[in-house]
Amino acid sequence: MLTARPLPLPSLRSHLADYVALTKPRIIELLLVTTVPTMIVAAHGLPSLWLMVATVLGGTLAAGGANAINMYVDRDIDKLMARTRNRPLASGRISPAAALRFAVGLEIVAFFFLWGTVNLLSATLAVAACLFYVFVYTLWLKRTSKSNIVIGGAAGAAPVLIGWAAVTNSLAWAPVVLFAVIFYWTPPHFWALAIRYRDDYARADVPMLPVVASLKATAHRILAYTLLLWGVTLLFAPVAGMGLLYIVAALVLGAVFTAYAIRLVRNTTKVMAMRVFTWSITYITLLFGAMALDQLLRSGF
Repeated sequence: MLTARPLPLPSLRSHLADYVALTKPRIIELLLVTTVPTMIVAAHGLPSLWLMVATVLGGTLAAGGANAINMYVDRDIDKLMARTRNRPLASGRISPAAALRFAVGLEIVAFFFLWGTVNLLSATLAVAACLFYVFVYTLWLKRTSKSNIVIGGAAGAAPVLIGWAAVTNSLAWAPVVLFAVIFYWTPPHFWALAIRYRDDYARADVPMLPVVASLKATAHRILAYTLLLWGVTLLFAPVAGMGLLYIVAALVLGAVFTAYAIRLVRNTTKVMAMRVFTWSITYITLLFGAMALDQLLRSGF
C-alpha cells in the first residue's frame, strides 16, 4: 500500500529568509541611505562610528517592524496582486500570529535599543513613525484615499529626523526641510511604480492615483511634485549652510529628474514610468551622497 510522503519542512535558512522578507529590506535600504548623510550634516563632519552604527541598526529594526506590521495587515490584498502574492504571509509560509509577534518584538527592541545607545528623542521618533505608518497609512488611507501615499509618505521621511536627533538630541529647521525633501520625493517615486502595477492595485481595489485617475493626470502630478521637490532641495542649501558642491548637485539632479518627469508626461507608458522610478532611487542616493560629501570636504575630513 502506497502512502503519501510528508511534505519537507522548510529549511532554517529559508525560514529565516522569510522573516527577513517581512521587513522589506529593499525599502529599508532606501530609508537608511538618508540617515547617515543627515547625521554628517548635523555634525558638520563625521559623527562617531558607534553612533552611526547604533542609529542605523536601531532605525533598521524600527523600519523592519513597521514593514512587517504593514505586511500583516495587507496579507489579504497581497494575495490578489502578482507583485506580492509570493510574500511570506500571502503565501502562507509564515502564520499571521507569528508575523505580528515578530513585528511588535522588533519595535520594542528598536525603541529600547535606540533609547539606550542613542537618545530618547530618536527612539520616540522611530516608534512614532511606525505608528503613523501603520495606523494612518496602512489601516486608514491606503484603501480609502487617492492621497494615501502623499500623506502616508511622511513616515518614510522620519529617518532624517531620527538621524539629526541622534547627533544633536534636538530638532531644527534644517531637518524639517530635509523631511520635506523626502515627503515630496515619495509621491513621484511611488506613483511611477504604481503606473507599472496599475492593474495589480485595481485588482486589489487599492485607490492608488493611477487607478482612480488617468495615466496622463498621474504623470502631470508626478511632474508637479518633482518641481516642488527641486525647489525644496535648493531651499535646504541656505537653511543648512550647504556649500557649492551640494548646490550644484541639487541643481543638476533636479533638472534630470524634471526632464524624466516631462518625458513621462509626453510618453505616458509603463516603460517610461519605470525609468522615472529607477531614476528616483538614483536621484535620492546621489543627492544625499553629495550632501554628505559637501560637509565632509568643508570639515577638512
